[in-house]
Amino acid sequence: MLHSTVALSLLLIAVSSNLAMAIKKEKRAPQTLSRGWGDEITWVQTYEEGLYQAKKSNKPLMVIHHLEDCQYCQALKKAFAENEEIQEMAQNNFIMLNLMHETTDKNLSPDGQYVPRIMFVDPSLTVRADITGRYSNRLYTYEPQDMTFLIENMKKALRLIQTEL
Repeated sequence: MLHSTVALSLLLIAVSSNLAMAIKKEKRAPQTLSRGWGDEITWVQTYEEGLYQAKKSNKPLMVIHHLEDCQYCQALKKAFAENEEIQEMAQNNFIMLNLMHETTDKNLSPDGQYVPRIMFVDPSLTVRADITGRYSNRLYTYEPQDMTFLIENMKKALRLIQTEL
């Protein structure tokens, strides 16, 4: 009798332990390619995939360079993710890529490999050096208070496709 009670107790402990671990796993948010920049946006995995999709869809590629442990990147990410107009345009009109590492394309770092930086590549696979941020020392940097300026640059990237390509 004692043996069966101990066995039953151990079984109950094992089942409840497994159940607790399953509940804990369910509560974790799934990891997506958005990395917090916008979960409703479709993100490409690599720069090469982004170039292919831009050419195929005739949409500009928007490349966001950032690092997880960078306070400036985190602040920009928060402003970017909370801005409904940016999220809507990114979701519908752009091929989107966020990178936490440098690419082999040196055209994506014409003035250095700093973060955060946002660059645009048109469907002809040309990095748009004429679409820059407001700062002369880091041409492709945007700060949280620059979301209106970023929106204007996104619209400019869309206009250039219609007039130049």
